Order: sequence, then C-alpha cells, then structure tokens
Amino acid sequence: MQTYFHCGRFKLELERPLVMGIVNVTPDSFSDGGRYLQLEQALQKIEQLISDGADIIDIGGESTRPGAASVSVDVELSRVMPVIEAARAFNVPLSIDTCKTAVMQAALQAGVDMVNDIAGLEAPGAIAALAQSQAGICLMHKQGNPQTMQAAPHYQDVVSEVSSYLVDRISAVIGAGVAKERILADLGFGFGKNLEHNRALFRSISILIEELQTPMLVGVSRKRMLGELTGREVGDRTTASVTAALLAVQAGAQIVRVHDVRETLDALKVWQGLK
Repeated sequence: MQTYFHCGRFKLELERPLVMGIVNVTPDSFSDGGRYLQLEQALQKIEQLISDGADIIDIGGESTRPGAASVSVDVELSRVMPVIEAARAFNVPLSIDTCKTAVMQAALQAGVDMVNDIAGLEAPGAIAALAQSQAGICLMHKQGNPQTMQAAPHYQDVVSEVSSYLVDRISAVIGAGVAKERILADLGFGFGKNLEHNRALFRSISILIEELQTPMLVGVSRKRMLGELTGREVGDRTTASVTAALLAVQAGAQIVRVHDVRETLDALKVWQGLK
C-alpha cells in the first residue's frame, strides 16, 4: 500500500493518519457558514487549525450541503483566492475544495497544493488542468447534485457502484499522466446517500481501500448521518464526529477531513498510544 501522498510542495508520509482541517469561506455551509467570510477571520481560523495540529487545510468557497445553491466562478474566486494567496505564507499543504475547472486553474496558479473535488474531476478540462500540475487530487463519489441529491438517493448495490465509479475516475486520471502517489479516494458520505447507504459504505472502508489501491480520505464530520444516529443538532456533534473519524482510521482511512482538529488528534494520539 502507498506509503506517502504527493501533495504539491509537500510529500506527506502516511505512516500515521493525517487530519485535514476545514475552512468554509461561505455564507451558507451547514456547520460554519458565514463565520469566515472575511479574510482576517479565515486566516485566524487557519492559524488555529495549524496550532491544533492540522496536516492539510481545505478551503472551500461554495457550499455543497444538501439543498445548497450553486455560485458563479467569479463569486467562488472572490471568496477563496485572497485566502489561498495569504495562507501560502503558513507553509502548510493547502487544498481547494471545488468542482469548477476555472477555480482549480486559478488556485493552482496561486500555488495551492491539492484539489478536493466532489465531482471526481468530471468537469471539462479538469483532468488536464491537474495533469499539468504536481498537486494532490481527491476524487469523490456523489449521486446527483447538492440541490437535489438527498431527495431520493437509490442504488442497487451502493458499495459496488461507488467502487466502480472511483475505479473509473482513478483510471482516467492516471491515464492522463498523473502519478498514483498524487491521488486520494473519497466515498462521499452524505452526497446522494441515505443513512443505510452511508452505513454500508462505512462498514466497507477496509474492503474498498483494497479494491481501489489508493489512500482514502473520509469526511463525515458533523454530517446529517451522525445527527440521525445520535439525535444531536449540527453544533453538538463533536463527540460523534471524533468517534466516526477514529473508526474510519481503524478501518484503514489515511486522512480524515474534520471541523474539530484538536479533538480528533487527541483521540488519534490516545488510540495510537494504547492500541
């Protein structure tokens, strides 16, 4: 299995699980929308995440929560580019969370180290843009679009369908000349999936890592599936999120994408120290 992840300026060793901290520069993200719209607020948040121990910072300028409306390229760029340009000085891996080729290209030109795409680089020109860079790539599975994806998600076999999709996307990216060491897979928890679909995928993380033969990023932090399991509202899901991240790592996930970096790292340190 792959021992490192080539992420732009950085070669990240995978001998321990890595933690990606979330910074949503949006007015409408499901957990922290509106809190980091101003550049100073976003940079303070990034500094805090780094202080808490984040290995990667994931910056997003368009909410992908269920029901979220799409925004234009210009709006998304106006939100993320000042943050990326200023955050380069922190000398930590920076990821752009986008599915728009134009945003990817601008972010790559500004020196971002990774593209985290919920659409698996399906947009025209997206693969070519990444092939010309050295940035890391996260390919995610989703069914439908954020506006409607949770209306009535349906699969014959969610595990095999998600696996087949990601195998195809990984092959397409490698076929364009991207080194395998630059690729992560994300099963897309909550993206066109109900609780039972999410449960089936979560229980299959270790199997899917073997099938995909690429490191896996798991993002379930504060998501609806945890609210359905606990009855907690989004602002009160830290314990559930940390527990889910730990279980994902136990199943073999190499990277977890979280809001609560410090708490997640504490749990991982205890797990590593006592397992």
